Amino acid sequence: MHARAISSPRKSIRRRQLREMVPLADSTIYEMEQRGEFPRRFCLSPRCVVWDLAEVEAWLEERRSKPSMPARGPDVRQRRTRPIKGQDPARTTA
Repeated sequence: MHARAISSPRKSIRRRQLREMVPLADSTIYEMEQRGEFPRRFCLSPRCVVWDLAEVEAWLEERRSKPSMPARGPDVRQRRTRPIKGQDPARTTA
């Protein structure tokens, strides 16, 4: 009889647990999964979707280790309404 290597079972988490760990909207997580930027979900049954806990934790750790870059604000010079004062060449003060 051969000795089998017993591996520890991989833990999976459901959507509610994922939301507690990752404060992103479901649609954002789905889009990131489609782009390959987030661990993929898998189905345990037709109505039960889960994520691998180790993969999610590794993703979080990777995100923590990268320096965060602030989001760029909108370019207000391209606004059609309420343009920035002084930017309109038609309006000049004498």
